[in-house]
Amino acid sequence: MRPNRRNFLKTSFAAGALLSIPAAAGPRTGQKAAVEKLDAAAQLPVLKKELFNAPVIIQSLELLHHEGNYLLRAKSRDGVVGYSVSNNAHMQYLYPILQQKVMPFFIGKDARDLDELIEGVYVNDSNYKLQGLAFWVCVATVEFALLDVLGHIAGKPIGALIGKIEHPQIAVYRANNYRGRTAEDSIKWIKRNVEETGAKAVKFKIGGRMSNNADNPPGRSEKLIPLVRETFGDEMVIYADSNGSYTVDKAIEIGRMLEKYRIDFYEEPVPFDWLEETKMVADALDIPIAGGEQESSMHRFRWMIANDCLQIVQPDIFYFGGMIRSMRVARMAQIAGIPCTPHISGSGLGYLYMLHFVSAVVNAGPYHEFKGVSSDIPIACDSSSLRSEGGIVTVPTGAGLGVTLDPGFIEKHVKV
Repeated sequence: MRPNRRNFLKTSFAAGALLSIPAAAGPRTGQKAAVEKLDAAAQLPVLKKELFNAPVIIQSLELLHHEGNYLLRAKSRDGVVGYSVSNNAHMQYLYPILQQKVMPFFIGKDARDLDELIEGVYVNDSNYKLQGLAFWVCVATVEFALLDVLGHIAGKPIGALIGKIEHPQIAVYRANNYRGRTAEDSIKWIKRNVEETGAKAVKFKIGGRMSNNADNPPGRSEKLIPLVRETFGDEMVIYADSNGSYTVDKAIEIGRMLEKYRIDFYEEPVPFDWLEETKMVADALDIPIAGGEQESSMHRFRWMIANDCLQIVQPDIFYFGGMIRSMRVARMAQIAGIPCTPHISGSGLGYLYMLHFVSAVVNAGPYHEFKGVSSDIPIACDSSSLRSEGGIVTVPTGAGLGVTLDPGFIEKHVKV
């Protein structure tokens, strides 16, 4: 790991041992031992079962729909109700998997065993053959509703169920996507987004998204990279995301330009499943490489961490199957001395799930993705405005998700 990467990591999170597992000396020094430590970290329990002194039997799970919004209502045998809002952009075509392959597995089981249930549903009825976003978004939808139930029983926010609250407030970076616009037009919109949130960090898009080096429009990225730094100055933290746009040679060429303009990380320089090629890019550059948004395999995350393929891990807490699995990735990353900066899905209440997850991540990165508060889902929160105030969002402290869904809005939904 090169010096400026170490500097980035040093400022990203406070160093500290993960429970009783000593930190590894480095992925390339005694790799076998390092991998064993990663496995040990990933296998530690996540849900704090000690908070519950009686079984929490899952009586029912109901999927509800209204005008493109999907709610999952979970109810315990003792009558405690919890809700999750699914990833609406995908649930419109995934709901048969949720209803037929995922929900039935959880009925009648003890929600205190959520760690084991998440693993169990994966192998049940050969569900592992469905691995990917289509399967894990469904599992995350169930997990979030059950965490809401458990949070109300324990009287604690979700973050306190999966760890210690490390970050009651989250510094955010403003994410945007203005591909298809010129560099000059893009910068106007990026600047407007930053001004709206007061964020001290921003992420912009380069390349054309899984485009085999094609830009959108041509020449946009080479113009936009220096323009972003010129516009926001040296104090702004700036991230770049190519969404797998480049081949290795082109990714390295663009990466060196990003280094010249002191961009702080480079996300998905090559297609997400090009693991060896991602490592080639990481080895050639000094800028930290971020990735993992599209990853669904715990084992592949371990490989990328152990082999210094990524310097920032970015599990998407919907796409990867929820907070418990994502916490396992964060713990492996902590052992390797790298931060976790989760990706969030833009629809529904993705930003809210991100806040709760990050609040409990010891090795959370310095800034986290924020795409704005959804105005489509009416919620009330007594402990947070849920908005970025000077680039900071306060994590709700109420039980479970920490917000109340408008009862009238819930009543509009019908069972799928």
